[in-house]
Amino acid sequence: MKWSELSIHTTNEAIEAVSNIMHEAGASGVVIEDSEDLIKEREDRFGEIYSLDPSDFPADGVILKAYLPVNSFLGETIEAIKVSINNLVAFDIDLGKNKVSINEVDEEDWATSWKKYYHPVKISQRFTIVPTWETYHPVSSDELIIELDPGMAFGTGTHPTTVMSLQALEKMVKPQDRVIDIGTGSGVLAIGAALLSAKKVYALDLDEVAVESAKSNIELNKVQDIVTVEEGNLTDKVSEAGDVVVANILAEVIVSFTDDAFKIVKPGGWYITSGIIESKKNDVKAALEASGFIIEDVMMMEDWVTIISKKPE
Repeated sequence: MKWSELSIHTTNEAIEAVSNIMHEAGASGVVIEDSEDLIKEREDRFGEIYSLDPSDFPADGVILKAYLPVNSFLGETIEAIKVSINNLVAFDIDLGKNKVSINEVDEEDWATSWKKYYHPVKISQRFTIVPTWETYHPVSSDELIIELDPGMAFGTGTHPTTVMSLQALEKMVKPQDRVIDIGTGSGVLAIGAALLSAKKVYALDLDEVAVESAKSNIELNKVQDIVTVEEGNLTDKVSEAGDVVVANILAEVIVSFTDDAFKIVKPGGWYITSGIIESKKNDVKAALEASGFIIEDVMMMEDWVTIISKKPE
């Protein structure tokens, strides 16, 4: 079978939004090639090992690659992706060069070559993300392993927004807590909450493909008795408040439902918001405070922000 490799040269700010568009168009995973990865100073406190080949990365900006089957609808699919990406300017998202290129690859090449980008990564004091095809042995007794198949849905669990969300969950989730994950995507945050001994985790996503992918990853990590995944939005599906609510989505979307989020956080509970580019930080903080939340902590990694806020008791 032939596959079309769709490459989009854009900005770091647009990664999450463009990845989501590709995913919704049927892409089986998104590869992120970020020029800044070559020059970042990296702490080794979690034991990450990086060996990067400059030829794998653009000279500037970010290249996102997705793979779509070559069929009679491919042209229409690509045009729809282009339109959706161009529409992101309405949300003040910088698209950079926004250059699209297409290459054809054989299924055999695609099925194995993209895996070279993914290896086990320890992202917090306890969490380690492990691709399903890698063999990994825990190095400490309290280490929590999340197995993910990046081919199932966009996101590998190692993007700064996801890393900070997991780190925030590690701080806030207590045994027997009820956790709500808004926009679960691959299900990585829901899995993390379950591994932290949450009593019940409720995960939501508007995309039916993401829901199925999350269910697969949840079963892979053997937490299906704790995590329930459903397709739908916050107001339609959530009737019981959570001790911890997490939303790793676009800043513009977070701002649009802070009042609804306030209703589903228990008094004294925590609301973790991520997926926020630094330039939108103050907008999100203002919206959270206007809805009644108290900002407790602001985490930053590269150009991304995660905000931990509390609902007063």
